[in-house]
Amino acid sequence: MKSLITALVFITLVKVGFAQQELLSFDEHNKYIYYQVMDMPGFPADTLHNRGICFLKTVVPKVKLKQTVAAGETSISGAGKLITYTGIGIMRHECGEITYLFNIEIKDQKYRYWLTGFTFTPYKRDRYDNQVPEPGVEIPLEAASTKLDKRDITSYLNQTGAFCKEFGDKLKLYMVNAPKKDESIKKIVTDKW
Repeated sequence: MKSLITALVFITLVKVGFAQQELLSFDEHNKYIYYQVMDMPGFPADTLHNRGICFLKTVVPKVKLKQTVAAGETSISGAGKLITYTGIGIMRHECGEITYLFNIEIKDQKYRYWLTGFTFTPYKRDRYDNQVPEPGVEIPLEAASTKLDKRDITSYLNQTGAFCKEFGDKLKLYMVNAPKKDESIKKIVTDKW
């Protein structure tokens, strides 16, 4: 009985682990993409735009932003990176970084976003024993099967899928409930005792 329960728990954990990879699909250019369309009834485009900018400036502050405005539609695009890890527990260490492009397009009462252009750059140790990106080595995740180990590719795709899901969940929270700024700044008056 114990072995049956252990086997069921193990199978469930394996399924959950591989579910992250299934979040990524291919677009018409044969590149990995994470794409979502969200309906936001009752929210005008300018409110959603401001909340999207607030999300990017607070949650992902190191991204480079580019904003465009067209007839009835605004878009925010940019680039960012995530660090990938290998190993388990105490032996876990950085093994590379994945750069990505993101787009958020906003209309009245809805928005869509996607992350694509995933490119892996492996890390190597420098002479000071720091992990630094290898110069000149950039591998698109679509072409990684020819240059990397299958186990490593699976790990990178799972980490990328988990990152995309987390990015989308946080963006949705910011679009629904914009955080309120704390206006009560305590000031010290040195004139009076």
